[in-house]
Amino acid sequence: MSVNAVERVKNVLSRPFSLGALRLPNRVVMAPMTREFSPGGVPGEDVARYYARRAAGGVGLIITEGTYVGHDSAGSSARVPHFYGEEALAGWAAVAEAVHQEGGRIMPQLWHVGMDRVVGNPPVPDAPRIGPSGIALDGTLSGREMTQADIDNVVAAYASGAASAEALGFDGVEIHGGHGYLIDEFLWEYTNRRSDGYGGDVARRTRFAAEIVTACRESVSGDFPISFRLSQWKMGNHYQARIAETPQELETVLGLLVEAGADAFHCSTRRFHLPEFEGSDLNLAGWAKKITGKPAISVGSVGLSNEFLQVFQGEQANVTDIVDLLDRMERDEFDLIAVGRALLGDPEWLTKVLSGRTEELNAFHVGLVGSLH
Repeated sequence: MSVNAVERVKNVLSRPFSLGALRLPNRVVMAPMTREFSPGGVPGEDVARYYARRAAGGVGLIITEGTYVGHDSAGSSARVPHFYGEEALAGWAAVAEAVHQEGGRIMPQLWHVGMDRVVGNPPVPDAPRIGPSGIALDGTLSGREMTQADIDNVVAAYASGAASAEALGFDGVEIHGGHGYLIDEFLWEYTNRRSDGYGGDVARRTRFAAEIVTACRESVSGDFPISFRLSQWKMGNHYQARIAETPQELETVLGLLVEAGADAFHCSTRRFHLPEFEGSDLNLAGWAKKITGKPAISVGSVGLSNEFLQVFQGEQANVTDIVDLLDRMERDEFDLIAVGRALLGDPEWLTKVLSGRTEELNAFHVGLVGSLH
């Protein structure tokens, strides 16, 4: 990498950024990635070291893997970490401390899988599979429609998780509202067939998400950052799914979430460089920033030649340049960029990129999914 190219990378990615009261040293975020290395839902010392390595590598903000909120139907694995219960929270306190000791900042991501739950699986084997209408992503009626009591209990579980995040010393909290999990199942018309105040037009479908954000905002300090993660695409090959068909519908969704207290939007796309709506080059994060004026985090195949799901189809993920990313960030299309697999492959990804040592980058491969490298 030439001297001019290195200086350009530094000038773009090393700019500090403020997320509310949280001061970030640069524009790079570690993306949340499910790891399943927490037996019994409790993150141990190995998990703390895993995150601390990325903090030591200079990442400005770490967003943890999805963590189950304290609701019986929230999850489907005994190895995904909880964000409730004395032992699990003590584990997370140690993770936050390890990251802070390396000079990093960290937010937990709060998660409820909704209709993705497999009945009979832990953490609570006899817990039901629930969603807005009991409809799974494959279109089958294979769960239970949530009652008002269910909704209230889930909202309270998110609020409790947010309060715990602040009490444990985390630097903010993220609400997982994408990829076809519970919150997103309310946002998406395909899985939300309700006829009450939580279903119908896009504003009513956003009510559940907004209530969760409101409850989280009321449970933490006013300057404690709340990020909301959203996506158009869903799991299960629903790559063309959309919660918002137009910028106007997206404005409705995001506007209600801003009113509820969201401070930032983490916009998940499979490829960050693709435009979201016809007639504009803006990606989803770009539209979120334009519509709301709030900080926006983009993500999707940064520094790699293919997307995450293609890895499991046997495709090699080759290291690529980040010229298009730099172009977009110089235009301030979005504020922060989340990096996932590239950071799994190389905890020092950012340090090497900033110093022009891209030839030393360790490429991601599928075997790293099953390790705490």
